[in-house]
Amino acid sequence: MVRLRQAVLAARDLDAAVARLNEALPLAEPFSDPGVAHFGLRNAVMALGDTFVEVVAPVREDTAAGRHLDRRGDGGYMVMFQVDDLDGARARAAALGVRTVWELELPDIVDVHLHPRDMGAAIVALDRCDPPEGWRWGGPAWEGRAPATVAAGGVTGATLRAPDPQALASRYADVLGRSPRDDGTIELDLGGELRFVEGDDGIEAFHAALPGRAGESVEAAGVRFAFG
Repeated sequence: MVRLRQAVLAARDLDAAVARLNEALPLAEPFSDPGVAHFGLRNAVMALGDTFVEVVAPVREDTAAGRHLDRRGDGGYMVMFQVDDLDGARARAAALGVRTVWELELPDIVDVHLHPRDMGAAIVALDRCDPPEGWRWGGPAWEGRAPATVAAGGVTGATLRAPDPQALASRYADVLGRSPRDDGTIELDLGGELRFVEGDDGIEAFHAALPGRAGESVEAAGVRFAFG
């Protein structure tokens, strides 16, 4: 299985970004993870179905997120993939010369971050979750399990920008163990996909499935959410 489980945005004003996202999307109550203080950040993680939208904001000088904000302003920052074959994905990334910038192994989840300069467009996280329906980063209700009631809809994919979108698609496909379709997109599980467009390096949009909103899109916290 390969799916986009968490969409991450960076913002200067965390509370304002969370408020705007809650106006645009039917998100659950935010969870603040004290662990992101390690990166000089504070955050809010909000469930959308069984997927998640996270906002991070720097709280000290000289953070990766702060440098990202200096270059690009508020907007998309990370794409976090849940993968079954994490060892295979790591081996494929290493064979391409993609560096690992951070990793953590816990009993219920393993999290690996790949260097954005090597991958292109975003920081890429690869996570293996046990059991698959859990997601520790979503808060206590998701540690090692999923809540009894999960709302419909969720994040399904993303559109990524690069000066050479074909090369970007090839790199992501190689790491994720997928083959690009004829139109250059990459199929993800559970109806998701990655799309690639020409432009400055970055995240163009996140995709989400929301009942009754197919074909709509909304701008929130510096990034577009497109509903399928």
